[in-house]
Amino acid sequence: MATTALSRNPTLGCIYRSLASKITLSQLRSTNPPFRPFHGFPPPYLLRPPLPQSEIHLDAIYRRFLCSSTSTTATASASQASSSTGGFSEGNSGKGDKSDQSQNTSEQGKSVRGGPVSWLSFLLLVATGAGVIFYYDNEKRRHIEDINNASIAVKQGPSVGKAAIGGPFSLVNHNGKAVTDGDFLGKWTVMYFGFTHCPDICPDELQKLAAAVDKIKKSAGIEVVPVFISVDPERDTVEQVHEYVKEFHPNLIGLTGNPEEIKKVARAYRVYYMKTEEEGSDYLVDHSIVMYLMDPNMEFVKFYGKNNDVDALSDGIVKEIKQYKKVKA
Repeated sequence: MATTALSRNPTLGCIYRSLASKITLSQLRSTNPPFRPFHGFPPPYLLRPPLPQSEIHLDAIYRRFLCSSTSTTATASASQASSSTGGFSEGNSGKGDKSDQSQNTSEQGKSVRGGPVSWLSFLLLVATGAGVIFYYDNEKRRHIEDINNASIAVKQGPSVGKAAIGGPFSLVNHNGKAVTDGDFLGKWTVMYFGFTHCPDICPDELQKLAAAVDKIKKSAGIEVVPVFISVDPERDTVEQVHEYVKEFHPNLIGLTGNPEEIKKVARAYRVYYMKTEEEGSDYLVDHSIVMYLMDPNMEFVKFYGKNNDVDALSDGIVKEIKQYKKVKA
């Protein structure tokens, strides 16, 4: 069985012969018990006769060659594995270099793309902005023209509704004669509410009204009747009003009445008035500072505040009168 194992396994046979070659025949024969290099195997001299000395040397050389080949093969395998690992490392290193290079290229590209705006882009931006501004100006101008045209069309068209200003009244003029709103029919009238003891506002407004009436007659040939209505019935008697109105214009008509009549006419024309700073018989009256333009039917046309000067007041009245006549024609 041992012989069969040695014949089937060349490596074991080689090792066995190598060990056997180191032992001389005399050593094997003098061994007691007989020397067995491997347990279970028969002594070498029973397997084959002893080899000559020359064959022993050749066998040693063969064993050395086999051992050298084996170690060379192991070294080559290790070297190949090392080279493979090195190649993988070099590949990774190469890939890393390429990655770094591509990253640098990418960063360079970004820096180029993210740089300052070019002149072409700047010019396009300026041109676009100028176009937007030009378009906005045109639209704004067109919108203003549409508003103006619509306002003119509304003024030229028929009146849809009038403010609830005005109404019947019964008072006494500066000559002591009873008058009503019917006495002013067929005339253009401008009515102002105040009081004769007014320190500054009323005189200024009545002077402005007198100057506007004269200018309207001179420039447009239109007769306008100025009317002053007192809101201080306790002090503004007929005599007091008479002396007061003649200081401003010869055609100025002064009206007064009892407290109830004054209250009624003030409510009809939406006029506010109230006594202030009362000290015995000396007091002031706080009131609305408004002039009302009334048409020949004693219907309200337009009101004018304190901010209108003589020219604005006269021009505004003439414009309203002409517009009124145009609509009625």
